[in-house]
Amino acid sequence: MANRPAPGLLLREGDRGELEALVRSRSARAGLVRRARIVLLAADGLSNTEIARRVGASRTTVIAWRGRYQRLGMEGLEDADRPGRPRKVDHTAIVTATLTPPPRSLGVTHWSTRLLAARLGVSAATVARAWRAYGIKPWREQSFRFSTDPEPVGKVTDICGLYLGTNPDVPDNAIVLCVDEKSQIQALDRTMPVLPMQPGLIERRSSDYVRHGTTTLFAALEIATGKVTAATRPRHRHEEFLAFLRQVDRAYKDAIDPDTGERVQLHLVMDNYATHKHKDVRAWLEHHPHIHVHHTPTHASWMNLVEVWFSLIERQAIRRGVFKSVQDLNNKLRAYITGWNKRAHPFTWTKTAEQILTKANRPEINNPGH
Repeated sequence: MANRPAPGLLLREGDRGELEALVRSRSARAGLVRRARIVLLAADGLSNTEIARRVGASRTTVIAWRGRYQRLGMEGLEDADRPGRPRKVDHTAIVTATLTPPPRSLGVTHWSTRLLAARLGVSAATVARAWRAYGIKPWREQSFRFSTDPEPVGKVTDICGLYLGTNPDVPDNAIVLCVDEKSQIQALDRTMPVLPMQPGLIERRSSDYVRHGTTTLFAALEIATGKVTAATRPRHRHEEFLAFLRQVDRAYKDAIDPDTGERVQLHLVMDNYATHKHKDVRAWLEHHPHIHVHHTPTHASWMNLVEVWFSLIERQAIRRGVFKSVQDLNNKLRAYITGWNKRAHPFTWTKTAEQILTKANRPEINNPGH
């Protein structure tokens, strides 16, 4: 008489959700994911033979993991302690050696598993295991930069207040504009025609190009609407910047404050580039009291939301563009801006000043030796 199929496995309360999460996980170990699939299929009433076929394991393996789960629950799916002599390699010694810079005689900036293994007389796999256990990644690095601004707290609080609408010195109907320039935009022309995208083929372009010159894009982003006032200029001196400020002023000359009957206040966020603080620019601003400037902290130009818009135009219009001349480049930039303003959307800032300052003052950066 043929063997009867095993009865459906009864899952413990709450385990199904955890098992399904394991099966969907991209970071869980492959063996653990397969064990979770075995248990779920067993709970669905499939035979051991069918489960073995689906997961690519032997029937004996399926029976073993069913039994482990029945006895121990989710803990039974973890790897059991393996027999054998205990590990003799001290991981802490490997980590200590890793954190010590390599000697000058090696001529390298950081350890690799093979270099450190040769120096310590262990295998590269042993070094790799120690690094995984302690989260050590010598091949990776990150950059950071401190703001040298003497008033970082005040400036961060001021600009976040502008974006979040909590700045007490700014009227509710004031217009906030993020102003900056994107300089040295190259008019690059490919030496061969671009091969367009086709089914099964991505767009292709020649790797060599011809330079036809550069242009500078000045932009003022209105964060409440996403609309952009822009201009292209061949250079980015204070003269060009001042001309752009006049253009922005003209663009909003009809904006009237309903409460006072006067022109609406324009609050400009800009970085600390020298042209933004030129004496001629300061003199012009003094004669236009409805325009107020808010400078970002030094080395914190990322707080200027127009940088987000610059990244959009870079990806969508410049990086893959083909430009026969500077004039062609300027025309295509203006075409993008016209199209953008038709589909513009507000730019929303979410971080508070406290969150930014807390992250900027992380102890592991400010006190690396502690």
